[in-house]
Amino acid sequence: MAQESYEEFEASSLFCPHCRRAQPVRKKLLLVLPTGNKYDYVCQGCGQPVGGKIDDDRQAFRRLTPPPHPPKQP
Repeated sequence: MAQESYEEFEASSLFCPHCRRAQPVRKKLLLVLPTGNKYDYVCQGCGQPVGGKIDDDRQAFRRLTPPPHPPKQP
């Protein structure tokens, strides 16, 4: 069986239509979802969003979800 040699890709530069060239990007967390985290890649030159990513790390959502409250006793 072939073993995967990578887990995830991270973009370090992407093409920015506003700057009209490849620019370094910053990864910004947008949402913490039950299915994973949604990130936006933002151009460091002009600040425009140039891409996005959703990972499948469900641990962050579980850390943010409060535990259920015990039932109130009369």
